[in-house]
Amino acid sequence: MTVPGSARDKLELRLGTATPGGGFPVYGAAFIAAVEEADPGLAITAVNTKGSTENVPLLEARRLDIALVQGEVVHEALSGIGRAPADLKIITAMYSTPGMFVVRADSPYRTISDLKGKPVAFGAAGSGLVILARYVLDGLGLDQGKDFQAIYLERAGDGPAMVMDGRAAALWGGGSGWPGFTAVAKGEKGARFIVPDTAEIARILTKHQFLKRLTLAAGMFPGQDKPIESVGSWSFVLARPDLEEAAAYRLAKALHKGEASIAARLPQAAETTARNTVTAVTDPALLHPGVRRYLREAGLLR
Repeated sequence: MTVPGSARDKLELRLGTATPGGGFPVYGAAFIAAVEEADPGLAITAVNTKGSTENVPLLEARRLDIALVQGEVVHEALSGIGRAPADLKIITAMYSTPGMFVVRADSPYRTISDLKGKPVAFGAAGSGLVILARYVLDGLGLDQGKDFQAIYLERAGDGPAMVMDGRAAALWGGGSGWPGFTAVAKGEKGARFIVPDTAEIARILTKHQFLKRLTLAAGMFPGQDKPIESVGSWSFVLARPDLEEAAAYRLAKALHKGEASIAARLPQAAETTARNTVTAVTDPALLHPGVRRYLREAGLLR
């Protein structure tokens, strides 16, 4: 039951994440711990799903209250690309997701062109990362299904082993601390990352202007001693159409209070801040009304 009172009032919510082994379940655990610590009246249950592309319809069907959704899926859902526009609102920005490939360090592959015709694990079929790859490759005039031996996984956690044992030439993923990249980097052979070069980034951003130029700081993965520049987007926590304003307000307040806590639990979650939410959201109208009210009260939104 939702009661718009103090943090002592009980509020139970269902949070959609993704398949085990990917970044969303890890983030979801940190999100829940930080929010419940900041507001003990909030009780959030994580629900494993197929990922971003399933989370949107589950929110629309009100089978989830909030869910983690990758940026390209948010863009398509809210813009009505390939479907009717979704009546969903943003609770918070999660983290930026520069997309890239990882290969074994002893691999001969060094450019995206080198991977053409090779078996590439693009991730779980329902993952928003698969859609990010589609946009990135399309910006380079490449087709995910035709120009690569595309592998779609039942579980995101299955990808690293395929690279390490040679079944896949590369694994696509994104974001700082992404578990699949960490697993390959910690493997016996180590890892090397492949991203679009400067000219390729310009081509991608010219064709798909909603994408952003993003930089992965040095040290986000074992052996990664230099920053990596690529393209990608912000992922968001979305809410079902009729989530009560009081509930969204409490979530925004708890997240703001718990920023240091969530960052301590998960490095990439250090980007989950109220200020980043204001910056990452292109139109304040996309924010849930309860979130807008809190951000205005906090002096972060006009």
